[in-house]
Amino acid sequence: MKRVTGLGGVFFKTNDPKKIKEWYGKHLGLPVDEYGASFRWIDPENKEAKEPALTAWSPFAGDTKYFEPSEKPFMFNYRVENLVELLKVLKEEGVEVVGEMQEYSYGKFGWIMDPEGNKIELWEPKDDGF
Repeated sequence: MKRVTGLGGVFFKTNDPKKIKEWYGKHLGLPVDEYGASFRWIDPENKEAKEPALTAWSPFAGDTKYFEPSEKPFMFNYRVENLVELLKVLKEEGVEVVGEMQEYSYGKFGWIMDPEGNKIELWEPKDDGF
């Protein structure tokens, strides 16, 4: 079973998400919107996909609770193939699973903690959901 298939996104806390998005847009040319920026790319493992794959870059407000129970100012999102099965296997391996899996039009999400207290978001994407 494949586990992580790629980087789904990079999320970090900032004092002023609007200002930081504007700065990255102006100075680094990121195609920012209200959520951050999305980078589209062709998945070499799925050349028949109807839509390009997506990696997100998103600044969050410094007081966000979304990264909890982690106290870190960042969170990585990894793309996975079969989230339901992967969460089951990870739990059997003794990995801490956080919260309940959630499903949206753009994919399924689950969360785990690494040994250093970093919350990790796992995403089984539907890239055509954007």
